[in-house]
Amino acid sequence: MNTECECRQLIHTPRRIALTGGPGAGKTAVLDVIRRSFCRHVLVLPEAASILFQGGFPRHDTAAGREGAQRAIFRVQDELERIALEEQEAAVILCDRGTVDGLAYSSAPRDSFWTSVGTNHQAELSRYVAIVHLRTPAGAQGYDRSNPVRRESAQEAAILDARVLDVWSEHPKRSIIAAEESFAQKVEATLEAVRSELPRCCRSHAPDRPSTRDCA
Repeated sequence: MNTECECRQLIHTPRRIALTGGPGAGKTAVLDVIRRSFCRHVLVLPEAASILFQGGFPRHDTAAGREGAQRAIFRVQDELERIALEEQEAAVILCDRGTVDGLAYSSAPRDSFWTSVGTNHQAELSRYVAIVHLRTPAGAQGYDRSNPVRRESAQEAAILDARVLDVWSEHPKRSIIAAEESFAQKVEATLEAVRSELPRCCRSHAPDRPSTRDCA
């Protein structure tokens, strides 16, 4: 639950941040803390892939199936962000993955993927003012497969993590959080990235240190 905010500004200029990383990097747990840490002007969007796959979107292990799924994920992500922007209540929109992530999961050439969804790489990078990448731990470091949507092995997750790192590499403002960092350090780094993009009227409600007491 968001903390109370005395900010009386009704309309902000929203700034988007993408929280990304390979499978099992800890995004869900980090976002759970962040939802409770900031005022109501920080909006955390759900992950588009989870919405689709938990809702029954088919996961066919074929080229057509994989590419179709990534196009669908892109369009759901695009609409989630569009709604958040048009409602004009958020100062920061924190996205659980960004539209560029689809390129890492696609087997199509880069230009072909972007053409299929009607955009280009630079346009998608420019959506986000900052990127926070949580690295995926190796199997020996505690790779977690408890998420029912996650199907990758530790080796496959590591490959995807490297691909995600690569597709965002041209973004000018990126924080990379090593897999060896503690959970508290991961949360704190993400909090700082969000805090730096808040308007002054909301910064007094941003925590100096994350509270992880309710998280595993």
